[in-house]
Amino acid sequence: MRSVRAKDIRVGSVTIAALSRRVAALAVLASIYAFAFPAATAAQTLRIVALGDSLTAGYGLSEREAFPVKLQAALKVKGHDVEVINAGVSGDTSSGGLARLDWSVPEKTDAVILELGANDALRAMDPAVTRKALDDAISKLKSRKIEVLLAGMMAPPNFGGDYAARFNPIYPDLAKKHDVVFYPFFLDGVASVTKLNLRDGIHPTAEGIDLIVARILPKVEELIARTRANRK
Repeated sequence: MRSVRAKDIRVGSVTIAALSRRVAALAVLASIYAFAFPAATAAQTLRIVALGDSLTAGYGLSEREAFPVKLQAALKVKGHDVEVINAGVSGDTSSGGLARLDWSVPEKTDAVILELGANDALRAMDPAVTRKALDDAISKLKSRKIEVLLAGMMAPPNFGGDYAARFNPIYPDLAKKHDVVFYPFFLDGVASVTKLNLRDGIHPTAEGIDLIVARILPKVEELIARTRANRK
């Protein structure tokens, strides 16, 4: 009885030997693709750290109502593949944020939304101290090749014009100096609006956060565009 060789066996119009060669070729192509494009989807995900105080942390709100969570959801609706990490600490000053920057902004962070200074103003801290801390924080981030969106803050009006004249220019000055994306006032449209703030009159409600997200969104998209452009 004649033995049957693999090359003689057919599956439809194709021999087993030929089919095996095609499978092997596909396996080689798959391995080449995996080597050339490792974890393509994961590599495209941008990691954005929101480094701030209670306004970022979500004081008085549930976790899902905090600014970073709502911002991530809004960005994903617009088709952006991002992860927004909440690195907000209630009560933090600009100097406090600088002190913890190295461990609050982990490796492989692509961009940072820097929202600090509100507590400096509320405590009437020397604007020179705030300016230096923010300046140093941006310099550190830039040295790590991390793109920055600087969220501005305004001095409370009851502190008088002299204090405001020293505090308010900090943010536009630093944004220009470091050429970072700039959003002039984080609480724009929310500050002093009773229904958009908690009873303390300082921290936004969930609805207030929604408005902040909606208004800052174009600047965050600019941040994303810069980050992706610099990846190329």
